[in-house]
Amino acid sequence: MTNTKTNTKVNTKVYQSVYILAEELLEANSRKDQETFDALYADLKAICIENEDTDKDHPVQWEALADFTEDTDQALALYKKALNKATAINSKDYMSSIAFSMAELQVQVGQIKEAIENLKNAKITANKIEDKQLKNEIHDLLVELTGD
Repeated sequence: MTNTKTNTKVNTKVYQSVYILAEELLEANSRKDQETFDALYADLKAICIENEDTDKDHPVQWEALADFTEDTDQALALYKKALNKATAINSKDYMSSIAFSMAELQVQVGQIKEAIENLKNAKITANKIEDKQLKNEIHDLLVELTGD
């Protein structure tokens, strides 16, 4: 596990910037506006790089960047970075969410064994969160993949 200066609480300004960029990225993607998408993605990536290993570093920015990364290997690496940062601050919500997102992507690319491992970890950390919908999604995908 890496030693980071990640805070448990996300900086409000960073969170708002990431949230707004995520909404704009979704909109650009739905309009199939690749030029705008690429510019917004570059802005989000710049926030991540600028905040990395500072008191503004937080898993939310890395998870968002992974969510919008089109290259599977890069996205998985970003999810791993986000998961490490969430683990470092012991944020069960982010640990569960990131591991689930990572597992969904792994299923898409046929990495079933890895997906099952991430889902099992997500299920453990999700025991400590309130998000029932996420808990159900984790459970359902795990059952779908394992038959258990």
